[in-house]
Amino acid sequence: MAATRSSTDAPNPTLGLILGLLGVLIFAGTLPATRMAVEFFNAGFLTFGRAFFAGIAAVFCLLALKKSFPRKHLWGLLFAGLALVYGFPGFMTLAMVTVPASHGGVVLGILPLGTAIFATLLAGERPSPLFWLCGVVGAVLIIVFALRDGEWGFVIGDLWLLVAGITASAGYVVSGKLSRHLPGWEVICWALILFLPISAIGTFLFWQPGYEAAPAPQAWAFGYVALFSMLLGFFAWNTGLRMGGIAKVGQIQLLQTFFTLGLAAIVVGEQITMETIGFAVAVLIVVLVGRKAQVA
Repeated sequence: MAATRSSTDAPNPTLGLILGLLGVLIFAGTLPATRMAVEFFNAGFLTFGRAFFAGIAAVFCLLALKKSFPRKHLWGLLFAGLALVYGFPGFMTLAMVTVPASHGGVVLGILPLGTAIFATLLAGERPSPLFWLCGVVGAVLIIVFALRDGEWGFVIGDLWLLVAGITASAGYVVSGKLSRHLPGWEVICWALILFLPISAIGTFLFWQPGYEAAPAPQAWAFGYVALFSMLLGFFAWNTGLRMGGIAKVGQIQLLQTFFTLGLAAIVVGEQITMETIGFAVAVLIVVLVGRKAQVA
């Protein structure tokens, strides 16, 4: 008899949104943590090192549960790995060298629209016109928020953030598709393991003397992006995409900008104004409306 999924892994829009929100909360801490870590570690070590240590944890997870490699999903796992293990973290880390975490959080607010586009191209989902309208309105709100003071010109960090957003959107959709066949946590674990040898080599090459004695804030920040951003966040996110639909759950990313701003205020001490809160409320309304739109 063929194996069947457990009832907890069946389509469940409400639970999918909850898990997606949990994933977004975890991912929201990535930019502030990376911004803090890059003050001590170089961008190359952060990119490969976080993937290496997350990959080691993934090995233990799969060994403990005696999972066998899903060969028929090899190409999908390779794509997801390139996009989410190296692509997004690498470009985002480069951006954090030149722009603040709060700025990065706002620019990456374009993620939900990108995820919806790739969900249409790669996952066969067909959002309704209302859904697209909500995605565009949300993206416009984010852009207006970014440019409202006229202080932020285009810098190289913005280019890295744009490429990071495109890479992440494609990776999210492919990993979400894989989560239709594999548990969400297993998808990211195999993606990390496939590239573990490259991660190990990169970690060794970019290691510098003194990293073993990193200051506590930077060491904790590195631990966060390795364990939570690179691994545990995808446990919730991939499963949420599977249960709630890639395009719909992807809309929750509109809130990630404001979660990131809040964490940046706590970690970096940036001030949150009433204007920021007003934009957060507007984006929340867009997400709620998009939640009601149909996605075939």
